[in-house]
Amino acid sequence: MDEAIWRKSSYSAAGNECVEVAIIGDGAAVRDSKDPRGGFFAVPSAGWSAFLAAVAK
Repeated sequence: MDEAIWRKSSYSAAGNECVEVAIIGDGAAVRDSKDPRGGFFAVPSAGWSAFLAAVAK
């Protein structure tokens, strides 16, 4: 995942107290910004789209 471009939410507080997201292949990867080397979980594109639709409401 070294080639992934990780982004933090614009709503995050100063520092590293949030999650980061990288768009990958057919979905997204999510990791803890406080521990970027601690791993991540991947979400397929359908799940990521459903998540974004739910939080946009």
